[in-house]
Amino acid sequence: GSFVVELYNDHAPKTCKNFATLAQRGYYNDVVFHRIIPNFMIQGGDPTGTGRGGSSIYGEKFEDEINTSLKHTGAGILSMANSGPNTNGSQFFITLAPTPWLDGKHTIFGRVKSGLRVIQRMGLVKTDSEDRPQDPVKIIRARIVEEGAED
Repeated sequence: GSFVVELYNDHAPKTCKNFATLAQRGYYNDVVFHRIIPNFMIQGGDPTGTGRGGSSIYGEKFEDEINTSLKHTGAGILSMANSGPNTNGSQFFITLAPTPWLDGKHTIFGRVKSGLRVIQRMGLVKTDSEDRPQDPVKIIRARIVEEGAED
């Protein structure tokens, strides 16, 4: 299925530019969601599929854009995955439930605008002991749609 995310350009301009540019370049096409945890989140954006890869358009890593007015309040929040402060690359996650313990630690840069049911179904796939889906769940094609131009 397909889903549409809205990017918070005003709150996280550098992060949104990174995500949009990578999507435009085809960086996310055929990339798997390598980590899925029910009632928590789905994580993807690593072209190696390992959870250890991926680079930003600014070089390997770039700084957080934490905005205290944005919180992981429920399902459908689009946020950057990281391995500590200021380690953003290309990996992102989408929440499946409220995750307040991530507030202030991950850059929120958008939300699922339509197709949340698709995301929720992805959160129910069978996974192994390392939270990796048994059958690949992947982004076939990521593209940028200007506001008001949705199909």
